[in-house]
Amino acid sequence: MKSVYAKILMWCFATLMLSLLAFSMVSRFVETRAAGRGGPMGRIDALILRDGAEAYESGGSAKLAAYLDKMNKALGDPRYLVDPAGRDLASGTSRADLLDLVHSRWSAPVPKDGHIVVATASPDNRYLLITVLKPPFEPWTLIPYYALILGAVALVCWALGLSIASPLRELVRGVDRFGRGELTVRLNAKRRDEIGELARSFNRMAERISTLLTAERRLLQDVSHEVRSPLARMSFAVELARREEHREAALTRIKGEIERLSSLVGTLLEVTRGEGDPLARKEEEFAVADVLREIASDSWIEADARGCGVVVEAKSNPVVSGDRELLRRAFENIVRNAIRYAPAHSCVNVVVDGRGQQAHVTIRDYGAGVPEEFLTKLGQPFIRVDDSRDSSTGGVGLGLAIAKRAIAMHHGSMRLENAGPGLRVLIELPLPEAHAEQDSRADRYIESERAESELDVKKS
Repeated sequence: MKSVYAKILMWCFATLMLSLLAFSMVSRFVETRAAGRGGPMGRIDALILRDGAEAYESGGSAKLAAYLDKMNKALGDPRYLVDPAGRDLASGTSRADLLDLVHSRWSAPVPKDGHIVVATASPDNRYLLITVLKPPFEPWTLIPYYALILGAVALVCWALGLSIASPLRELVRGVDRFGRGELTVRLNAKRRDEIGELARSFNRMAERISTLLTAERRLLQDVSHEVRSPLARMSFAVELARREEHREAALTRIKGEIERLSSLVGTLLEVTRGEGDPLARKEEEFAVADVLREIASDSWIEADARGCGVVVEAKSNPVVSGDRELLRRAFENIVRNAIRYAPAHSCVNVVVDGRGQQAHVTIRDYGAGVPEEFLTKLGQPFIRVDDSRDSSTGGVGLGLAIAKRAIAMHHGSMRLENAGPGLRVLIELPLPEAHAEQDSRADRYIESERAESELDVKKS
């Protein structure tokens, strides 16, 4: 039997039948115990036996017959007072046939023709009271009640089976649709039991898979777009290299495009590595201001070439925990991006401070800023304000993406805003004691970008 619904009904039906059988056996046992010596009927018979023996001894058979007739009319069941041989002391008739049904004076009630035969002995064993009781109810009279109970329980079992099997069938249909590529399929997760938790787990899994697949498609489209241009230029340079007078310029162009492709691949690997196994990252505590001072020192040549400088102001030196090299690369990408757009004779301001349970880093340039519609998109792979720029004016749009992902993986946040003039990047990182309260921030960041990623893929 492959259907869970049918299995539930069969097991419930089997349980019900066993319960009815047990109920019938218990009812029979209670009935016989009630009619036995220790039961209420047994105590009544003991009283009738005593009074009947006194009536027989004081008034003979006539007085005994009158007394038993009175009791039989009152109680409705025939009773006979006999001697040990089975002779009826009231009528002289032999009751041995009834006495034979009782194997001992203390035996359990014996059924006879739908009746129960009970024998009670006097303390001196001179008299026996034989009672032929009619059962309070016949087993067949209970069948309508059993049928009613059976129908009610069957209805409950049907509802139970339906409540379990229906969501499982919905889950099967949802998984099947999701497997066919319908990534928007979600299950009803309103239930508060294990089935509801299973549906919520499926929805979370589908959400993550959908996000990853959407990001992968978008990444492939962006990579193909980025690779197509240098390949076209390399093809053109190869044609120029065939001509003697353009060979050196063509080789220089080919070398530059190869370096650009190599840089693109390396940057993509860095993004992939940063979003890989969190356990593979090195965790250590380090001072944020010290790292930013190192970056400012390393980038002075690039800043000097642009005619600007990098100034680090440390109001405090908060210590954070995480992958030092990954966060250093994130800060460096933001600083170098600010240097790239800083005008001559200006500076890039870097301010470090620790407030509450977070380290705050602000990096600002005094350039032209960016249009407001790009503020929320900057930080996504290959998003650039000026798509026409090449390697001489900017990268491939992955610097801020690497920084944003690295900060999110450390449970932090990065926000961009126009400073008028220039662009301001606001970074918040939790201090070590605050990590436990922000374990899910990276997941929230990934899910928050899912809608935008899907929209971009559709537009592409």
